[in-house]
Amino acid sequence: MKPAEATSTTRLGRRSFWLKHLHSWHWISSALCLVGMLLFSVTGITLNHAGQVEAQARVRSVECALPEPLLAELQAEAVKPHPAVPAALAAWMRDALQIVVATRSAEWSEDEFYLAAPGPGRDAWISIDLRSGAVSSEHTDRGWVSYFNDLHKGRNTGAWWRWFIDVFAIACIVFTLTGLLLLQMHARQRRGTWPLVGLGLVVMVLVALLFIH
Repeated sequence: MKPAEATSTTRLGRRSFWLKHLHSWHWISSALCLVGMLLFSVTGITLNHAGQVEAQARVRSVECALPEPLLAELQAEAVKPHPAVPAALAAWMRDALQIVVATRSAEWSEDEFYLAAPGPGRDAWISIDLRSGAVSSEHTDRGWVSYFNDLHKGRNTGAWWRWFIDVFAIACIVFTLTGLLLLQMHARQRRGTWPLVGLGLVVMVLVALLFIH
Protein backbone atom coordinates (compact mmCIF):
# COMPACT_ATOMS: atom_id res chain seq x y z
CA MET A 1 0.00 0.00 0.00
CA LYS A 2 1.31 3.43 -0.99
CA PRO A 3 1.98 6.02 1.77
CA ALA A 4 -0.78 8.28 0.44
CA GLU A 5 -3.28 5.40 0.47
CA ALA A 6 -2.22 4.42 3.99
CA THR A 7 -2.67 7.99 5.19
CA SER A 8 -6.11 8.18 3.56
CA THR A 9 -7.12 4.88 5.16
CA THR A 10 -5.95 6.12 8.55
CA ARG A 11 -7.97 9.32 8.19
CA LEU A 12 -11.07 7.38 7.17
CA GLY A 13 -10.61 5.05 10.12
CA ARG A 14 -10.22 7.97 12.51
CA ARG A 15 -13.29 9.72 11.04
CA SER A 16 -15.32 6.53 11.31
CA PHE A 17 -14.23 6.12 14.94
CA TRP A 18 -15.29 9.65 15.93
CA LEU A 19 -18.54 9.47 13.95
CA LYS A 20 -19.48 6.25 15.70
CA HIS A 21 -18.76 7.60 19.18
CA LEU A 22 -20.30 11.02 18.55
CA HIS A 23 -23.48 9.40 17.24
CA SER A 24 -23.58 7.15 20.32
CA TRP A 25 -23.17 10.04 22.77
CA HIS A 26 -25.61 12.15 20.77
CA TRP A 27 -28.46 9.63 20.80
CA ILE A 28 -27.84 8.61 24.42
CA SER A 29 -27.91 12.23 25.61
CA SER A 30 -30.96 12.95 23.43
CA ALA A 31 -32.79 9.98 24.94
CA LEU A 32 -31.95 11.19 28.46
CA CYS A 33 -33.02 14.75 27.62
CA LEU A 34 -36.16 13.94 25.61
CA VAL A 35 -38.87 14.21 28.28
CA GLY A 36 -37.01 16.93 30.21
CA MET A 37 -36.54 19.08 27.09
CA LEU A 38 -40.24 18.73 26.27
CA LEU A 39 -41.19 19.73 29.83
CA PHE A 40 -38.82 22.71 29.97
CA SER A 41 -39.80 23.88 26.47
CA VAL A 42 -43.53 23.85 27.26
CA THR A 43 -43.03 25.52 30.64
CA GLY A 44 -40.78 28.08 28.95
CA ILE A 45 -43.81 29.10 26.88
CA THR A 46 -46.18 29.13 29.88
CA LEU A 47 -43.69 31.20 31.91
CA ASN A 48 -43.25 33.62 29.01
CA HIS A 49 -47.04 34.07 28.88
CA ALA A 50 -47.76 33.82 32.60
CA GLY A 51 -50.30 36.63 32.44
CA GLN A 52 -52.41 34.83 29.82
CA VAL A 53 -52.34 31.33 31.37
CA GLU A 54 -52.39 32.24 35.07
CA ALA A 55 -54.78 30.00 37.01
CA GLN A 56 -57.11 31.04 39.81
CA ALA A 57 -55.54 30.25 43.18
CA ARG A 58 -57.59 28.12 45.60
CA VAL A 59 -57.10 29.12 49.24
CA ARG A 60 -58.12 26.92 52.17
CA SER A 61 -57.95 28.35 55.70
CA VAL A 62 -58.39 26.28 58.85
CA GLU A 63 -58.87 27.32 62.48
CA CYS A 64 -58.84 24.51 65.05
CA ALA A 65 -57.30 23.28 68.29
CA LEU A 66 -54.25 21.06 68.57
CA PRO A 67 -54.87 17.78 70.42
CA GLU A 68 -53.59 17.89 74.02
CA PRO A 69 -50.92 15.15 73.64
CA LEU A 70 -49.43 16.93 70.62
CA LEU A 71 -49.50 20.27 72.42
CA ALA A 72 -47.63 18.80 75.38
CA GLU A 73 -45.02 17.29 73.04
CA LEU A 74 -44.66 20.60 71.21
CA GLN A 75 -44.22 22.51 74.49
CA ALA A 76 -41.55 20.06 75.61
CA GLU A 77 -39.73 20.43 72.30
CA ALA A 78 -39.87 24.24 72.46
CA VAL A 79 -37.57 24.46 75.49
CA LYS A 80 -34.77 22.48 73.81
CA PRO A 81 -31.74 24.35 72.36
CA HIS A 82 -32.49 23.26 68.78
CA PRO A 83 -36.16 22.30 68.60
CA ALA A 84 -37.44 20.29 65.64
CA VAL A 85 -40.89 19.51 64.29
CA PRO A 86 -42.08 16.33 66.05
CA ALA A 87 -42.91 13.46 63.70
CA ALA A 88 -46.34 13.05 65.32
CA LEU A 89 -47.15 16.71 64.65
CA ALA A 90 -46.04 16.39 61.01
CA ALA A 91 -48.34 13.37 60.62
CA TRP A 92 -51.24 15.27 62.21
CA MET A 93 -50.72 18.26 59.88
CA ARG A 94 -50.72 15.92 56.90
CA ASP A 95 -53.92 14.14 57.96
CA ALA A 96 -55.90 17.00 59.51
CA LEU A 97 -54.74 19.99 57.49
CA GLN A 98 -53.50 18.38 54.24
CA ILE A 99 -50.17 20.17 54.71
CA VAL A 100 -47.13 18.09 53.86
CA VAL A 101 -44.07 19.03 55.91
CA ALA A 102 -40.82 18.53 54.00
CA THR A 103 -38.59 20.12 56.64
CA ARG A 104 -38.03 19.53 60.34
CA SER A 105 -37.11 23.17 61.05
CA ALA A 106 -39.55 25.89 62.08
CA GLU A 107 -39.67 29.31 63.74
CA TRP A 108 -40.07 29.15 67.51
CA SER A 109 -40.81 31.86 70.07
CA GLU A 110 -41.93 31.78 73.68
CA ASP A 111 -45.58 31.52 72.78
CA GLU A 112 -45.78 30.57 69.10
CA PHE A 113 -44.75 27.84 66.71
CA TYR A 114 -44.70 28.89 63.04
CA LEU A 115 -43.91 26.70 60.05
CA ALA A 116 -43.87 27.61 56.36
CA ALA A 117 -44.39 24.64 54.04
CA PRO A 118 -44.17 25.92 50.45
CA GLY A 119 -43.97 23.59 47.49
CA PRO A 120 -44.14 23.72 43.69
CA GLY A 121 -47.43 25.31 42.68
CA ARG A 122 -48.51 25.86 46.27
CA ASP A 123 -47.83 27.74 49.49
CA ALA A 124 -48.79 26.77 53.01
CA TRP A 125 -48.17 27.88 56.58
CA ILE A 126 -49.29 26.89 60.05
CA SER A 127 -49.19 28.83 63.32
CA ILE A 128 -49.76 27.23 66.74
CA ASP A 129 -50.20 29.09 70.01
CA LEU A 130 -47.97 27.18 72.45
CA ARG A 131 -50.10 28.19 75.42
CA SER A 132 -53.65 27.55 74.24
CA GLY A 133 -53.01 25.14 71.37
CA ALA A 134 -54.99 27.29 68.91
CA VAL A 135 -54.08 26.42 65.33
CA SER A 136 -54.28 28.71 62.29
CA SER A 137 -53.27 27.47 58.87
CA GLU A 138 -53.61 28.42 55.23
CA HIS A 139 -52.99 26.39 52.09
CA THR A 140 -52.88 27.99 48.62
CA ASP A 141 -53.01 25.82 45.50
CA ARG A 142 -52.21 27.59 42.22
CA GLY A 143 -52.92 24.66 39.91
CA TRP A 144 -50.97 22.39 37.56
CA VAL A 145 -49.58 25.15 35.32
CA SER A 146 -48.01 26.85 38.33
CA TYR A 147 -46.74 23.46 39.55
CA PHE A 148 -44.84 22.77 36.32
CA ASN A 149 -43.64 26.38 36.12
CA ASP A 150 -42.11 26.01 39.57
CA LEU A 151 -40.45 22.77 38.47
CA HIS A 152 -38.90 24.76 35.62
CA LYS A 153 -37.56 27.36 38.06
CA GLY A 154 -36.60 24.86 40.77
CA ARG A 155 -38.77 26.83 43.22
CA ASN A 156 -39.48 25.02 46.49
CA THR A 157 -38.69 21.66 44.89
CA GLY A 158 -36.06 20.28 47.24
CA ALA A 159 -32.50 19.11 46.75
CA TRP A 160 -33.27 16.02 44.66
CA TRP A 161 -35.04 18.01 41.95
CA ARG A 162 -32.23 20.59 41.87
CA TRP A 163 -29.74 17.76 41.40
CA PHE A 164 -31.91 16.43 38.55
CA ILE A 165 -31.86 19.85 36.87
CA ASP A 166 -28.05 19.93 37.10
CA VAL A 167 -27.69 16.43 35.61
CA PHE A 168 -30.26 17.28 32.93
CA ALA A 169 -28.35 20.47 32.04
CA ILE A 170 -25.11 18.48 31.66
CA ALA A 171 -26.89 15.97 29.39
CA CYS A 172 -28.20 18.90 27.29
CA ILE A 173 -24.67 20.29 26.98
CA VAL A 174 -23.41 16.89 25.80
CA PHE A 175 -26.32 16.67 23.33
CA THR A 176 -25.58 20.16 21.98
CA LEU A 177 -21.81 19.79 21.70
CA THR A 178 -21.98 16.38 20.04
CA GLY A 179 -24.55 17.79 17.63
CA LEU A 180 -22.20 20.67 16.84
CA LEU A 181 -19.30 18.28 16.19
CA LEU A 182 -21.51 16.12 13.97
CA LEU A 183 -22.48 19.24 12.03
CA GLN A 184 -18.82 20.05 11.58
CA MET A 185 -18.05 16.54 10.29
CA HIS A 186 -20.95 16.61 7.82
CA ALA A 187 -20.62 20.27 6.81
CA ARG A 188 -18.78 19.51 3.57
CA GLN A 189 -21.76 17.58 2.22
CA ARG A 190 -24.30 20.11 3.52
CA ARG A 191 -23.37 23.62 2.46
CA GLY A 192 -26.19 25.26 4.37
CA THR A 193 -24.89 24.06 7.74
CA TRP A 194 -22.80 27.02 8.87
CA PRO A 195 -25.04 29.72 7.34
CA LEU A 196 -27.95 28.28 9.35
CA VAL A 197 -25.86 28.10 12.52
CA GLY A 198 -24.72 31.67 11.97
CA LEU A 199 -28.30 32.78 11.29
CA GLY A 200 -29.41 31.35 14.64
CA LEU A 201 -26.68 33.31 16.40
CA VAL A 202 -27.31 36.55 14.48
CA VAL A 203 -31.09 36.47 15.13
CA MET A 204 -30.54 35.97 18.87
CA VAL A 205 -27.99 38.79 19.07
CA LEU A 206 -30.13 41.21 17.04
CA VAL A 207 -33.24 40.58 19.13
CA ALA A 208 -31.20 41.08 22.32
CA LEU A 209 -29.61 44.29 21.09
CA LEU A 210 -32.64 45.85 19.41
CA PHE A 211 -35.63 44.81 21.50
CA ILE A 212 -34.40 44.22 25.07
CA HIS A 213 -34.48 47.46 27.07
